[in-house]
Amino acid sequence: MKLITAVLLLSSVTAFAPSYNLISLSSRLYSTVEVNAPDRVAPGAGYVPEWEDRPGLSPQEFMKSDLSKPDLSGMWECPLTRWNSEGIDVAEAQRMAKSVPHCPLEVKASESDNAQGASYFSKNAEKIKQDLLKHGAIWFRGFDLMKSVQGYREMYEALGFDPCLDPLHSSGLRKFASERDALYEEVNKPSLRGHYIGLHCESTAKRTAAYAAFVCFQKATEGGGRFLVADGAAILAELDPKLLQKLYDRKIRISVSNLDIPPSLPGPIKEGIKSLVDVAVAPKFDMDLEMIYESDGKPGRLQAVESAESPINRHPVTGLPVWFNNAHNHARKLRDRRPCGVPEVGMTEVFYADTMEPLTLEDCNEIKRASEKHIAALSMEPGDVLLVDNYRALHGRDIFQGDRFHAVSWFTWDDEEWRGNERRIVEKNGLNKMINGMMDWLPKDFESNQS
Repeated sequence: MKLITAVLLLSSVTAFAPSYNLISLSSRLYSTVEVNAPDRVAPGAGYVPEWEDRPGLSPQEFMKSDLSKPDLSGMWECPLTRWNSEGIDVAEAQRMAKSVPHCPLEVKASESDNAQGASYFSKNAEKIKQDLLKHGAIWFRGFDLMKSVQGYREMYEALGFDPCLDPLHSSGLRKFASERDALYEEVNKPSLRGHYIGLHCESTAKRTAAYAAFVCFQKATEGGGRFLVADGAAILAELDPKLLQKLYDRKIRISVSNLDIPPSLPGPIKEGIKSLVDVAVAPKFDMDLEMIYESDGKPGRLQAVESAESPINRHPVTGLPVWFNNAHNHARKLRDRRPCGVPEVGMTEVFYADTMEPLTLEDCNEIKRASEKHIAALSMEPGDVLLVDNYRALHGRDIFQGDRFHAVSWFTWDDEEWRGNERRIVEKNGLNKMINGMMDWLPKDFESNQS
Protein backbone atom coordinates (compact mmCIF):
# COMPACT_ATOMS: atom_id res chain seq x y z
CA MET A 1 0.00 0.00 0.00
CA LYS A 2 2.88 2.40 0.79
CA LEU A 3 4.33 1.78 -2.68
CA ILE A 4 0.99 2.47 -4.35
CA THR A 5 0.61 5.66 -2.35
CA ALA A 6 4.11 6.83 -3.31
CA VAL A 7 3.46 6.21 -7.00
CA LEU A 8 0.16 8.05 -6.84
CA LEU A 9 1.76 11.01 -5.08
CA LEU A 10 4.51 11.27 -7.66
CA SER A 11 2.03 10.94 -10.50
CA SER A 12 -0.20 13.55 -8.94
CA VAL A 13 2.59 16.04 -8.44
CA THR A 14 3.60 15.83 -12.08
CA ALA A 15 0.04 15.64 -13.34
CA PHE A 16 -1.17 18.81 -11.72
CA ALA A 17 1.67 21.09 -12.70
CA PRO A 18 -0.36 23.41 -14.96
CA SER A 19 0.08 24.10 -18.65
CA TYR A 20 3.47 22.61 -19.66
CA ASN A 21 4.10 19.33 -17.91
CA LEU A 22 6.09 16.15 -17.79
CA ILE A 23 5.02 12.54 -18.22
CA SER A 24 2.91 11.07 -15.43
CA LEU A 25 3.89 7.55 -14.42
CA SER A 26 0.25 6.53 -14.47
CA SER A 27 -0.78 8.13 -17.76
CA ARG A 28 -0.38 6.90 -21.32
CA LEU A 29 0.11 9.51 -23.99
CA TYR A 30 -2.81 10.18 -26.30
CA SER A 31 -2.69 12.78 -29.03
CA THR A 32 -6.34 13.72 -28.98
CA VAL A 33 -9.67 12.96 -27.34
CA GLU A 34 -11.31 13.05 -30.79
CA VAL A 35 -11.86 9.81 -32.66
CA ASN A 36 -10.10 10.97 -35.84
CA ALA A 37 -7.00 13.06 -35.16
CA PRO A 38 -7.36 16.39 -37.02
CA ASP A 39 -4.62 17.92 -39.16
CA ARG A 40 -2.15 20.13 -37.33
CA VAL A 41 -1.65 23.55 -38.92
CA ALA A 42 0.60 26.34 -37.65
CA PRO A 43 -1.55 29.33 -36.57
CA GLY A 44 -1.34 32.66 -38.35
CA ALA A 45 -0.65 36.22 -37.21
CA GLY A 46 -1.77 39.68 -38.25
CA TYR A 47 1.66 41.33 -38.05
CA VAL A 48 4.96 39.58 -38.87
CA PRO A 49 7.94 41.98 -38.89
CA GLU A 50 11.23 41.05 -40.56
CA TRP A 51 14.31 39.87 -38.70
CA GLU A 52 17.24 42.30 -38.47
CA ASP A 53 19.95 39.76 -37.52
CA ARG A 54 21.51 41.86 -34.79
CA PRO A 55 24.39 40.18 -32.91
CA GLY A 56 24.26 39.23 -29.25
CA LEU A 57 26.67 38.12 -26.54
CA SER A 58 27.89 34.63 -25.70
CA PRO A 59 26.03 32.76 -22.92
CA GLN A 60 29.01 33.28 -20.62
CA GLU A 61 28.72 37.03 -21.19
CA PHE A 62 24.95 37.54 -21.16
CA MET A 63 24.39 35.44 -18.01
CA LYS A 64 26.75 37.53 -15.85
CA SER A 65 25.02 39.11 -12.87
CA ASP A 66 26.16 42.21 -11.01
CA LEU A 67 27.13 40.70 -7.65
CA SER A 68 27.36 44.15 -6.07
CA LYS A 69 23.57 44.50 -6.29
CA PRO A 70 21.24 43.07 -3.63
CA ASP A 71 19.97 39.50 -3.99
CA LEU A 72 16.28 39.69 -5.03
CA SER A 73 15.42 36.02 -4.45
CA GLY A 74 13.16 37.03 -1.54
CA MET A 75 10.88 38.89 -3.95
CA TRP A 76 7.19 39.63 -3.46
CA GLU A 77 4.57 36.93 -3.87
CA CYS A 78 2.51 37.31 -7.03
CA PRO A 79 -0.46 39.58 -6.17
CA LEU A 80 -4.04 38.36 -6.06
CA THR A 81 -6.07 38.69 -9.26
CA ARG A 82 -8.08 41.89 -9.36
CA TRP A 83 -11.49 40.93 -10.70
CA ASN A 84 -13.99 43.59 -11.76
CA SER A 85 -16.21 41.67 -14.16
CA GLU A 86 -19.75 42.10 -12.88
CA GLY A 87 -22.41 44.08 -14.73
CA ILE A 88 -20.56 44.47 -18.03
CA ASP A 89 -22.64 45.57 -21.01
CA VAL A 90 -21.04 43.45 -23.74
CA ALA A 91 -22.10 45.70 -26.63
CA GLU A 92 -20.77 48.80 -24.86
CA ALA A 93 -17.57 46.94 -23.92
CA GLN A 94 -16.94 46.11 -27.58
CA ARG A 95 -17.58 49.72 -28.58
CA MET A 96 -15.06 50.96 -26.00
CA ALA A 97 -12.47 48.37 -27.01
CA LYS A 98 -12.56 49.42 -30.68
CA SER A 99 -10.88 52.73 -29.91
CA VAL A 100 -7.57 51.33 -28.64
CA PRO A 101 -4.28 52.11 -30.47
CA HIS A 102 -2.03 49.47 -32.03
CA CYS A 103 -0.36 46.92 -29.75
CA PRO A 104 2.56 46.80 -29.28
CA LEU A 105 4.06 50.27 -29.46
CA GLU A 106 7.45 49.92 -31.18
CA VAL A 107 10.43 51.91 -29.86
CA LYS A 108 13.68 51.62 -31.82
CA ALA A 109 16.91 52.69 -30.15
CA SER A 110 18.93 55.47 -31.75
CA GLU A 111 22.66 55.93 -31.21
CA SER A 112 21.81 58.62 -28.69
CA ASP A 113 19.41 56.32 -26.83
CA ASN A 114 22.04 53.59 -26.60
CA ALA A 115 24.66 56.06 -25.40
CA GLN A 116 22.46 56.94 -22.42
CA GLY A 117 22.32 53.37 -21.12
CA ALA A 118 19.98 52.91 -18.13
CA SER A 119 19.46 56.68 -17.80
CA TYR A 120 17.31 56.56 -20.98
CA PHE A 121 14.76 54.51 -19.02
CA SER A 122 14.94 56.49 -15.78
CA LYS A 123 14.45 59.81 -17.66
CA ASN A 124 11.51 58.43 -19.64
CA ALA A 125 10.00 56.21 -16.94
CA GLU A 126 6.71 58.08 -16.52
CA LYS A 127 6.06 58.36 -20.25
CA ILE A 128 6.90 54.68 -20.75
CA LYS A 129 4.42 53.70 -18.04
CA GLN A 130 1.74 55.91 -19.60
CA ASP A 131 2.39 54.40 -23.03
CA LEU A 132 2.18 50.92 -21.52
CA LEU A 133 -1.32 51.63 -20.20
CA LYS A 134 -2.30 53.15 -23.55
CA HIS A 135 -0.96 50.42 -25.87
CA GLY A 136 -0.85 47.30 -23.64
CA ALA A 137 2.74 46.45 -24.61
CA ILE A 138 5.95 48.20 -25.71
CA TRP A 139 8.59 46.54 -27.88
CA PHE A 140 12.03 48.04 -27.24
CA ARG A 141 14.22 47.15 -30.25
CA GLY A 142 17.97 47.49 -30.71
CA PHE A 143 18.89 48.51 -27.15
CA ASP A 144 22.39 47.31 -26.29
CA LEU A 145 21.81 47.68 -22.54
CA MET A 146 19.51 44.66 -22.27
CA LYS A 147 21.79 42.18 -24.05
CA SER A 148 22.90 40.89 -20.64
CA VAL A 149 21.26 39.96 -17.34
CA GLN A 150 23.10 42.82 -15.66
CA GLY A 151 21.85 45.44 -18.12
CA TYR A 152 18.33 44.01 -18.18
CA ARG A 153 18.06 44.43 -14.41
CA GLU A 154 19.37 48.01 -14.72
CA MET A 155 16.54 48.67 -17.19
CA TYR A 156 13.66 47.49 -15.01
CA GLU A 157 15.10 49.10 -11.89
CA ALA A 158 15.42 52.40 -13.78
CA LEU A 159 11.71 52.11 -14.62
CA GLY A 160 10.89 51.54 -10.94
CA PHE A 161 9.37 48.06 -11.34
CA ASP A 162 9.29 45.76 -8.30
CA PRO A 163 9.65 42.03 -9.17
CA CYS A 164 7.38 39.26 -7.92
CA LEU A 165 7.00 35.51 -8.32
CA ASP A 166 5.40 33.91 -11.35
CA PRO A 167 1.75 33.13 -10.41
CA LEU A 168 2.54 29.45 -11.09
CA HIS A 169 5.98 29.45 -9.50
CA SER A 170 5.39 26.26 -7.51
CA SER A 171 4.13 24.34 -10.56
CA GLY A 172 7.56 24.05 -12.18
CA LEU A 173 6.36 25.93 -15.26
CA ARG A 174 9.58 27.92 -15.32
CA LYS A 175 12.89 27.78 -13.56
CA PHE A 176 15.02 30.79 -12.74
CA ALA A 177 17.57 31.99 -15.25
CA SER A 178 19.08 34.21 -12.54
CA GLU A 179 17.32 33.88 -9.20
CA ARG A 180 19.19 36.76 -7.55
CA ASP A 181 17.99 39.05 -10.36
CA ALA A 182 14.35 37.81 -10.18
CA LEU A 183 14.68 36.54 -13.76
CA TYR A 184 12.87 33.41 -14.95
CA GLU A 185 13.85 31.41 -17.99
CA GLU A 186 11.12 31.39 -20.61
CA VAL A 187 9.89 28.09 -22.08
CA ASN A 188 13.11 27.36 -23.97
CA LYS A 189 13.29 23.65 -23.07
CA PRO A 190 14.38 21.55 -26.06
CA SER A 191 11.58 19.09 -25.28
CA LEU A 192 9.00 21.85 -25.92
CA ARG A 193 10.52 23.68 -28.89
CA GLY A 194 8.03 21.98 -31.22
CA HIS A 195 5.11 23.09 -29.05
CA TYR A 196 3.14 26.21 -30.03
CA ILE A 197 2.19 28.23 -26.95
CA GLY A 198 -1.12 29.97 -27.53
CA LEU A 199 -2.22 33.36 -26.24
CA HIS A 200 -2.58 33.64 -22.49
CA CYS A 201 -2.24 36.07 -19.60
CA GLU A 202 0.21 35.02 -16.89
CA SER A 203 -2.72 34.54 -14.62
CA THR A 204 -4.90 32.14 -12.69
CA ALA A 205 -8.30 32.86 -11.21
CA LYS A 206 -6.38 33.49 -7.97
CA ARG A 207 -3.12 35.30 -8.84
CA THR A 208 -2.01 37.63 -11.64
CA ALA A 209 1.23 39.57 -12.14
CA ALA A 210 0.68 43.24 -12.94
CA TYR A 211 3.40 43.61 -15.59
CA ALA A 212 6.14 41.64 -17.31
CA ALA A 213 9.35 42.32 -19.21
CA PHE A 214 10.29 39.60 -21.72
CA VAL A 215 13.89 39.76 -22.92
CA CYS A 216 15.77 38.05 -25.74
CA PHE A 217 19.39 37.10 -25.01
CA GLN A 218 19.67 34.59 -27.87
CA LYS A 219 17.18 34.09 -30.70
CA ALA A 220 16.56 30.58 -32.00
CA THR A 221 19.74 29.40 -33.71
CA GLU A 222 17.99 27.46 -36.49
CA GLY A 223 14.85 29.52 -37.03
CA GLY A 224 11.43 30.23 -35.58
CA GLY A 225 10.70 31.17 -31.99
CA ARG A 226 8.80 34.40 -32.65
CA PHE A 227 7.31 35.94 -29.54
CA LEU A 228 3.56 36.43 -29.81
CA VAL A 229 1.59 39.30 -28.32
CA ALA A 230 -2.01 40.43 -28.85
CA ASP A 231 -4.19 43.16 -27.39
CA GLY A 232 -6.99 41.77 -25.22
CA ALA A 233 -9.09 44.85 -25.99
CA ALA A 234 -8.71 44.38 -29.75
CA ILE A 235 -9.68 40.71 -29.47
CA LEU A 236 -12.74 41.68 -27.41
CA ALA A 237 -13.82 44.16 -30.09
CA GLU A 238 -13.25 41.58 -32.84
CA LEU A 239 -15.18 38.63 -31.42
CA ASP A 240 -18.65 37.74 -32.61
CA PRO A 241 -21.03 39.58 -30.24
CA LYS A 242 -23.32 36.56 -29.80
CA LEU A 243 -20.43 34.32 -28.77
CA LEU A 244 -19.03 36.95 -26.44
CA GLN A 245 -22.40 37.38 -24.74
CA LYS A 246 -22.80 33.61 -24.42
CA LEU A 247 -19.39 33.15 -22.83
CA TYR A 248 -19.90 36.10 -20.52
CA ASP A 249 -23.30 34.81 -19.38
CA ARG A 250 -22.17 31.20 -18.92
CA LYS A 251 -18.58 31.90 -17.76
CA ILE A 252 -15.75 29.44 -18.36
CA ARG A 253 -13.75 26.90 -16.37
CA ILE A 254 -10.32 25.60 -17.35
CA SER A 255 -8.85 22.20 -16.56
CA VAL A 256 -5.10 22.46 -16.09
CA SER A 257 -4.08 18.80 -16.03
CA ASN A 258 -5.16 15.16 -16.21
CA LEU A 259 -4.54 12.01 -14.24
CA ASP A 260 -5.85 8.85 -15.93
CA ILE A 261 -7.09 6.27 -13.45
CA PRO A 262 -8.11 2.76 -14.61
CA PRO A 263 -11.89 3.08 -15.14
CA SER A 264 -12.42 -0.39 -13.70
CA LEU A 265 -11.23 0.60 -10.22
CA PRO A 266 -13.98 0.41 -7.59
CA GLY A 267 -15.69 3.67 -6.76
CA PRO A 268 -14.32 3.97 -3.20
CA ILE A 269 -10.73 3.61 -4.44
CA LYS A 270 -11.26 6.24 -7.15
CA GLU A 271 -12.74 8.60 -4.58
CA GLY A 272 -9.79 7.89 -2.29
CA ILE A 273 -7.36 8.84 -5.05
CA LYS A 274 -9.36 12.00 -5.71
CA SER A 275 -9.26 12.94 -2.03
CA LEU A 276 -5.52 12.23 -1.84
CA VAL A 277 -4.78 14.51 -4.77
CA ASP A 278 -7.17 17.16 -3.48
CA VAL A 279 -5.68 17.27 0.02
CA ALA A 280 -2.01 16.40 -0.44
CA VAL A 281 -1.03 17.82 -3.83
CA ALA A 282 -3.38 20.44 -5.30
CA PRO A 283 -2.91 23.02 -2.48
CA LYS A 284 0.81 23.17 -3.24
CA PHE A 285 0.03 24.88 -6.54
CA ASP A 286 -1.68 27.87 -4.91
CA MET A 287 -4.71 27.65 -7.19
CA ASP A 288 -8.41 27.20 -6.49
CA LEU A 289 -8.82 23.76 -8.05
CA GLU A 290 -11.65 21.22 -7.99
CA MET A 291 -10.92 17.58 -8.77
CA ILE A 292 -13.54 16.28 -11.21
CA TYR A 293 -13.79 12.88 -12.90
CA GLU A 294 -14.49 12.53 -16.64
CA SER A 295 -15.52 16.12 -17.39
CA ASP A 296 -14.01 15.74 -20.89
CA GLY A 297 -15.77 12.41 -21.43
CA LYS A 298 -12.72 10.14 -21.05
CA PRO A 299 -13.46 7.23 -18.66
CA GLY A 300 -11.34 7.29 -15.50
CA ARG A 301 -9.83 10.72 -16.15
CA LEU A 302 -9.39 12.91 -13.08
CA GLN A 303 -9.02 16.58 -14.00
CA ALA A 304 -7.92 19.56 -11.93
CA VAL A 305 -10.36 22.34 -12.84
CA GLU A 306 -10.13 26.01 -11.94
CA SER A 307 -13.11 27.86 -10.51
CA ALA A 308 -15.58 29.60 -12.83
CA GLU A 309 -14.37 32.93 -14.21
CA SER A 310 -15.58 35.62 -16.53
CA PRO A 311 -13.84 35.77 -19.94
CA ILE A 312 -14.09 39.59 -19.75
CA ASN A 313 -12.54 41.74 -17.03
CA ARG A 314 -12.14 45.47 -16.53
CA HIS A 315 -8.55 46.68 -16.43
CA PRO A 316 -7.70 47.52 -12.79
CA VAL A 317 -6.23 50.95 -13.64
CA THR A 318 -8.01 52.17 -16.79
CA GLY A 319 -11.35 50.37 -16.37
CA LEU A 320 -11.21 49.30 -20.04
CA PRO A 321 -13.04 45.98 -20.65
CA VAL A 322 -10.66 43.36 -22.09
CA TRP A 323 -10.61 39.71 -23.20
CA PHE A 324 -8.93 38.33 -20.06
CA ASN A 325 -8.61 34.55 -20.20
CA ASN A 326 -6.45 31.74 -21.54
CA ALA A 327 -8.91 30.02 -23.90
CA HIS A 328 -6.75 30.41 -27.02
CA ASN A 329 -3.94 28.51 -25.31
CA HIS A 330 -5.93 26.00 -23.27
CA ALA A 331 -8.84 24.93 -25.51
CA ARG A 332 -8.25 21.29 -26.42
CA LYS A 333 -9.80 21.58 -29.86
CA LEU A 334 -7.29 24.29 -30.75
CA ARG A 335 -4.31 22.44 -29.29
CA ASP A 336 -5.22 19.33 -31.27
CA ARG A 337 -5.09 21.33 -34.50
CA ARG A 338 -1.69 23.00 -34.17
CA PRO A 339 1.88 21.85 -33.30
CA CYS A 340 1.73 20.41 -29.80
CA GLY A 341 4.43 18.58 -27.88
CA VAL A 342 2.74 18.38 -24.49
CA PRO A 343 2.08 14.92 -22.97
CA GLU A 344 -1.53 13.96 -22.39
CA VAL A 345 -1.14 14.56 -18.69
CA GLY A 346 -0.53 18.24 -19.45
CA MET A 347 -3.31 18.74 -21.99
CA THR A 348 -5.86 21.33 -20.95
CA GLU A 349 -9.49 22.05 -21.75
CA VAL A 350 -11.95 24.95 -21.54
CA PHE A 351 -15.54 24.34 -20.43
CA TYR A 352 -18.77 26.31 -20.27
CA ALA A 353 -18.96 26.77 -16.51
CA ASP A 354 -22.71 26.17 -16.19
CA THR A 355 -22.76 22.71 -17.82
CA MET A 356 -19.07 21.63 -17.75
CA GLU A 357 -19.27 20.82 -21.46
CA PRO A 358 -16.14 21.58 -23.51
CA LEU A 359 -16.35 24.58 -25.82
CA THR A 360 -17.67 23.60 -29.26
CA LEU A 361 -15.37 23.56 -32.26
CA GLU A 362 -17.37 26.44 -33.76
CA ASP A 363 -16.79 28.61 -30.70
CA CYS A 364 -13.11 27.62 -30.54
CA ASN A 365 -12.65 28.56 -34.18
CA GLU A 366 -14.14 32.01 -33.61
CA ILE A 367 -11.78 32.55 -30.66
CA LYS A 368 -8.92 31.42 -32.91
CA ARG A 369 -9.93 33.76 -35.75
CA ALA A 370 -10.36 36.84 -33.59
CA SER A 371 -7.21 36.17 -31.56
CA GLU A 372 -4.86 35.40 -34.44
CA LYS A 373 -6.00 38.40 -36.47
CA HIS A 374 -4.49 40.57 -33.76
CA ILE A 375 -1.32 38.57 -33.03
CA ALA A 376 1.94 40.41 -33.58
CA ALA A 377 4.57 37.68 -34.14
CA LEU A 378 7.64 39.61 -33.04
CA SER A 379 11.14 39.00 -34.35
CA MET A 380 12.84 39.59 -31.00
CA GLU A 381 16.63 39.68 -31.16
CA PRO A 382 19.39 40.06 -28.54
CA GLY A 383 18.70 43.08 -26.32
CA ASP A 384 15.05 43.40 -27.32
CA VAL A 385 12.55 43.68 -24.47
CA LEU A 386 8.77 43.44 -24.65
CA LEU A 387 7.16 45.27 -21.75
CA VAL A 388 3.67 43.88 -21.16
CA ASP A 389 0.63 45.03 -19.21
CA ASN A 390 -0.49 41.60 -18.05
CA TYR A 391 -4.15 42.66 -17.62
CA ARG A 392 -4.33 44.07 -21.14
CA ALA A 393 -2.12 42.03 -23.50
CA LEU A 394 -1.89 38.28 -24.00
CA HIS A 395 1.31 36.53 -25.02
CA GLY A 396 2.57 33.25 -26.49
CA ARG A 397 5.43 31.70 -28.49
CA ASP A 398 5.81 30.05 -31.89
CA ILE A 399 7.72 26.82 -32.42
CA PHE A 400 11.48 27.01 -33.02
CA GLN A 401 14.50 24.99 -34.06
CA GLY A 402 17.93 24.87 -32.45
CA ASP A 403 18.66 26.65 -29.18
CA ARG A 404 16.92 29.77 -27.89
CA PHE A 405 17.28 31.80 -24.70
CA HIS A 406 14.56 34.24 -23.72
CA ALA A 407 13.76 35.20 -20.14
CA VAL A 408 11.14 37.14 -18.18
CA SER A 409 10.61 39.00 -14.92
CA TRP A 410 7.17 39.55 -13.41
CA PHE A 411 6.28 42.71 -11.52
CA THR A 412 3.80 43.60 -8.80
CA TRP A 413 1.81 46.78 -8.12
CA ASP A 414 3.17 50.04 -6.70
CA ASP A 415 0.07 50.32 -4.55
CA GLU A 416 0.75 48.57 -1.22
CA GLU A 417 -2.86 47.43 -0.81
CA TRP A 418 -2.92 45.84 -4.28
CA ARG A 419 0.54 44.36 -3.84
CA GLY A 420 -0.15 42.75 -0.47
CA ASN A 421 2.49 42.00 2.14
CA GLU A 422 3.41 38.43 1.20
CA ARG A 423 7.00 37.68 0.39
CA ARG A 424 8.29 34.56 -1.32
CA ILE A 425 7.23 31.35 0.43
CA VAL A 426 10.42 29.33 0.53
CA GLU A 427 8.63 25.99 1.02
CA LYS A 428 7.26 26.24 -2.53
CA ASN A 429 10.72 26.20 -4.05
CA GLY A 430 11.45 22.52 -3.46
CA LEU A 431 8.51 21.45 -5.61
CA ASN A 432 9.49 23.95 -8.30
CA LYS A 433 13.04 22.58 -8.47
CA MET A 434 11.91 18.94 -8.41
CA ILE A 435 9.49 19.36 -11.31
CA ASN A 436 11.98 21.36 -13.36
CA GLY A 437 14.60 18.69 -12.74
CA MET A 438 12.23 16.00 -14.02
CA MET A 439 11.37 18.15 -17.06
CA ASP A 440 15.06 18.20 -17.95
CA TRP A 441 14.97 14.40 -18.25
CA LEU A 442 12.74 14.64 -21.30
CA PRO A 443 14.63 14.14 -24.58
CA LYS A 444 15.05 16.97 -27.07
CA ASP A 445 12.13 17.30 -29.47
CA PHE A 446 9.86 15.21 -27.25
CA GLU A 447 6.44 14.74 -28.79
CA SER A 448 3.32 13.09 -27.51
CA ASN A 449 2.15 10.07 -29.46
CA GLN A 450 0.18 11.66 -32.26
CA SER A 451 -0.59 8.46 -34.15
